[in-house]
Amino acid sequence: MLTGISPLLSPELLKVLCEMGHGDEIVLADSNFPAASHARRLVRADGIGMLALLSGILPLFPLDSYDASSFVVMAVVPGDPVEPVIWPEYQALLKKHSPQTALVQLERFAYYERARQAYAIVATGETARYANVILKKGCVL
Repeated sequence: MLTGISPLLSPELLKVLCEMGHGDEIVLADSNFPAASHARRLVRADGIGMLALLSGILPLFPLDSYDASSFVVMAVVPGDPVEPVIWPEYQALLKKHSPQTALVQLERFAYYERARQAYAIVATGETARYANVILKKGCVL
């Protein structure tokens, strides 16, 4: 038993986070993302929302302070009327856990390509649209 670690982080996910080195990336994928077909390593977090998962990961996982794109979301496709309601929540979490980090948007197909190169993809139960996040790990001090 451990203290200070969210019970939403499975042993498999904790292992992946620990294995990752500086500059490695992990994708937290919403329920619409093609996680299984894009992943080199797939971790399931079914039924867990993105905000809860990020709230568990960000205290344990420093974001890369040397890369301006260490917290990346998929940009809204031009013409899509969706307003990503979860992004302000992401910005609040960043302000709390990594205030020097900005939310960066990446075009859909460039996002998919970057996700294919990620160390792992976590398939979540998040249903909000445009909720996918790529995190780039920084140095653990």
